[in-house]
Amino acid sequence: MIARGPMRADVVVAPGEPWSSVLRKGEILRIIDMEGQQAVDFICFNANDTKETYDSTVTVRLVSRAFLRKGDVLYSNLANPMFTMIEDTIGNHDTICGCCSAEINYLRYKVKETPSCRANFLRELAKYGLDSRSLVPNINLFMNIPIDANGELQIKAPLSRPGDHIDLAAEMDCLAVISNCPQILNPANNFNPTPVRVVTFAAA
Repeated sequence: MIARGPMRADVVVAPGEPWSSVLRKGEILRIIDMEGQQAVDFICFNANDTKETYDSTVTVRLVSRAFLRKGDVLYSNLANPMFTMIEDTIGNHDTICGCCSAEINYLRYKVKETPSCRANFLRELAKYGLDSRSLVPNINLFMNIPIDANGELQIKAPLSRPGDHIDLAAEMDCLAVISNCPQILNPANNFNPTPVRVVTFAAA
């Protein structure tokens, strides 16, 4: 078990809002589903060279599964470790479906101009001088995407309960960005977006 240092920050992220922070190597990011059944979209970058980003395809190939759990490593597009999942009370985090967007919501549900994780990511990335060219396929923490017997993806209500969480230990200096998903047109948040808590711990 990796030891934690003192708490560095403790923030409640409102439903449908983004959050970001730079974590130094050895620091720990804890994301807590406060009320249960809330999806959280997550991407990260090398804080010292943002051209190095989280890469879902490298991660899936190296961990040999599409749904992440405790012990798995998040890899960059250069195949470098970025974060390790050192604690996980769910064991089911989607790497396939990416983030919701106003455009996809319109195609699927015929509803225009909805809030979305894509818009949240772009708003947060702009704080660091980044734009849509830096937006990469994300992890959907807590999101429940079973695959049926025909190989088709389904979106189901998350399995997470109040207080379920993951701990991510930084393997390099990382810019971490999340969107507390605002989706209400499918069961990604069981049609009820709720707050999440984000806690960062200094290196031990």
